[in-house]
Amino acid sequence: MIDREHELPLAAQCRLLGIARGCAYYGPVPVSAADLRLMRRIDELHLAFPYFGSRRLLVKLREDGFEVGRRHLVTLMRRMGIEALYRKPRTSQPNCQHRIYPYLLKDVAIERPDQVWAADITYIPMARGFGYRVAIIDVFSRKVLAHRLSNTMTADFCVAALQEALAHFGPPEIFNTDQGAQFTDADFTDTLAAHGITISMDGKGRWIDNVFIERLWRSVKYEDAYFSDRGRLFQFDRGRRFSVIVDGISR
Repeated sequence: MIDREHELPLAAQCRLLGIARGCAYYGPVPVSAADLRLMRRIDELHLAFPYFGSRRLLVKLREDGFEVGRRHLVTLMRRMGIEALYRKPRTSQPNCQHRIYPYLLKDVAIERPDQVWAADITYIPMARGFGYRVAIIDVFSRKVLAHRLSNTMTADFCVAALQEALAHFGPPEIFNTDQGAQFTDADFTDTLAAHGITISMDGKGRWIDNVFIERLWRSVKYEDAYFSDRGRLFQFDRGRRFSVIVDGISR
């Protein structure tokens, strides 16, 4: 459609055709043989580890001898339509009547155990309904201090996990959570206040402020529940099986 011999300039021809002028100067470049081999291996790894993102795929590829950077890997993954498979739950529903505490961990160096604890809730879909799991971790050591399973999103199972952690390990200096209604509930915050614990809460939509426990849930759910044979056992032995998985990661 573009006639390079025509007296009408290329820019005008492109404008009349409604296409970008760059299309007249640059032709499509075929995918190189090296990229085709790399994309084949990416596809194989994605089938074997569908929960792997670009960072973990990059490690695997380099172990296989591929010299590739993360930016190029991300480009190829987008071209192939590949991304890590994961669910995006929303268990943190705020209650506008509860008090929201400020986030206190910005620029704070966490250098010792029991300096900062964190808590979060996740869910696992079951044959009927969902199972909700709360865990409390020590941010410095990443140790899971307590966890509870519930079939409802009330605050009582969160309070029970908190009381267990306090009974076994004593109070931390700071306790950080998101703004979910279970953690802003008076029963939960009053328990923290009674032990002289400073309360910190993530900003709205700031999942990265609680990234360590978020990463714990990702490992538990997408590596041991959703995409593995062991995860199928969770449907038949819900509470105990999930506890074993969490304990295994905490050690």
